[in-house]
Amino acid sequence: MTATQDHHAIADVRLHQGVDDGTATGPVDASAGLVRVPAHRYTSSEFAELEMQRLWPRTWQLACCVDHVAAPGDWFEYRVGPYAVVIVRDAGGELRAFQNACRHRGNSLCSGSGSGLTELKCGYHGWTWDLAGQLRRVPGRKGFGNLKMSEFPLLAARVDTWGPFVFVNLDLQAPDLDTYLEALPADASWARLEEFRCTASVVGDVAANWKTVADGFSETYHIQTLHPELLRNIDDVNAPQRLWGHTGKSEQVYGLASPRFKDGLPDQEVWDSFIVTQGQRMGIAEPGPMPEIPEGQTLMDVIAERIRAHVAKSGTDLSGFDTDRIMRLHQYQLFPNCSVLLTADTLSALVARPGPTPGTAEMGIFAFRRAASADAPYAKPMDLRVAFEELDLGYVLNQDAAVLAGIQRGLTQPGLTEIVLSQEEKRVINTHRNLELYLGIGPQD
Repeated sequence: MTATQDHHAIADVRLHQGVDDGTATGPVDASAGLVRVPAHRYTSSEFAELEMQRLWPRTWQLACCVDHVAAPGDWFEYRVGPYAVVIVRDAGGELRAFQNACRHRGNSLCSGSGSGLTELKCGYHGWTWDLAGQLRRVPGRKGFGNLKMSEFPLLAARVDTWGPFVFVNLDLQAPDLDTYLEALPADASWARLEEFRCTASVVGDVAANWKTVADGFSETYHIQTLHPELLRNIDDVNAPQRLWGHTGKSEQVYGLASPRFKDGLPDQEVWDSFIVTQGQRMGIAEPGPMPEIPEGQTLMDVIAERIRAHVAKSGTDLSGFDTDRIMRLHQYQLFPNCSVLLTADTLSALVARPGPTPGTAEMGIFAFRRAASADAPYAKPMDLRVAFEELDLGYVLNQDAAVLAGIQRGLTQPGLTEIVLSQEEKRVINTHRNLELYLGIGPQD
């Protein structure tokens, strides 16, 4: 597909490619062999500029959470590269989004986020719009002759929600969000996402291309090497993957040792590993003696029950979720730059946005808790921007973040002209196939 072709056909192309099932290391189409990807996609200023022109203004992106804009007058500014979108909740409760530009001479209307907004007023010359985007006041209007207020509404952007997530798209002709997400909402419908509330978001600058960041959360191939502690309490082998087009997923079960340990591991070692990597889910900070496993149950059942008991202290009832729902991680990829990690008791979202150079990016994480019900009140999350060395994402994600700069440095070496991907990394491959569609390029470009 060339740049001159109708890019709105992209969604239909992706939707009809079908669901692709396979395990992480099993027969996922061995005949396909390795896939070669030009390394300059991660380092080239020209390629980054092509992305800025053809990708970021045309895709749905996770901007903030419903908690940020839950009440009339709440607002949030989303930025990616040079683009800025203001998301507001108007007086009638409708969610709206506008390009952050005054129609007079382009000044940005607001920055950051907040509450209590009743109008959008330019701080330069005072042009003012209501929260529906209609121009209401122009100082010195006579000087503009026959200016018609109705001809200068704010420039609209698309906005929609999925569960607690708020997405935006600058392309008014793009497919709606439900179409873009494909089978993903139905696949996650068991989780009652409307009960989750965002507690915090953290953003830090990373010395790596945005795709370097996103790739790290799109494959499980690295677990056996980078995460030796996690390997002792996760099945990283029988990990089904699916591709729907713009979206995809993998599943990993916790609470049992990786099949890579041919003779297995003692339950005590699995227990200790779970506490080291995610003991906060049970409210346990340090490894210790494993509890007794009742007859007819497994260690997974014991851990799941401990998790239920822990979250019940804060009023959350997980009795409707079985052991598998609690112990199985559903990791969703949303092209171009988002990963959603979901179990019955946990939800987080990771995003990667381009930085000022091809070798830099913003890495962000949204953290959630499950409330007692979908009717639970909303509260403004704590939003933090921190230096990379202060970016604390938890035990396992910190390991992922620590290798990013080294990967990017390696990608800039003159002899490295391509990277190679296996079928275990099919979600990374899918990212590049989508990139090629949006950018109008071939696999070799």
